[in-house]
Amino acid sequence: MLLELDTPHGPARAHLHPADQPRAALVLGHGAGGGVAPDLLAVTAAAVPEGLSVALIEQPYLVAGRRSSAPARQLDAAWFAVLEQLASGELSGLPLVTGGRSAGARVACRTAEASGAAGVLCLAFPLQPPARAGKPPAESRLAELDAVTVPLLVVQGEKDRFGMPPAGESRTVVEVAGDHSLRKDPGAVADAARDWLAVLTRA
Repeated sequence: MLLELDTPHGPARAHLHPADQPRAALVLGHGAGGGVAPDLLAVTAAAVPEGLSVALIEQPYLVAGRRSSAPARQLDAAWFAVLEQLASGELSGLPLVTGGRSAGARVACRTAEASGAAGVLCLAFPLQPPARAGKPPAESRLAELDAVTVPLLVVQGEKDRFGMPPAGESRTVVEVAGDHSLRKDPGAVADAARDWLAVLTRA
């Protein structure tokens, strides 16, 4: 099911995969380059049979055909608008777990508290941008993960060029084979997400 949703920065799209008898919902955003990546598909295929309806979101810049990602404030505002419409419509009454891959994971972390997310699922979180020749090291994004107070899962490729986030009090980190694309072992990505979601949504 494809939905078009209004946001302050133009229409977004939600690809909805409903569970038969949903007990929760999982809303996932894409990476900066857009598209439904294999890890997002793997998690969707794992979550729906577990009783989670899944919405894969396309941000407005992607719907408009632009290649360059929008600024963080626009991504976050559009994400809020999408969540509000889904929570009052197709996903009404369901606890919302939010997340995404790479840039989409960052959006979910930044907005977790304000959106009332029950948990956050991060696929390939871009912790530390790789150093560029002649440039000082970029700032770590660990603070975005640390700001999340609800249960959080990070599934990270062991050879991710953005590094490996540390586990924390409410943060579980699962290493899988592969790099930032998480293409090498989608089954391991799906298993990690399934196990975590099962515990989270049955708590």
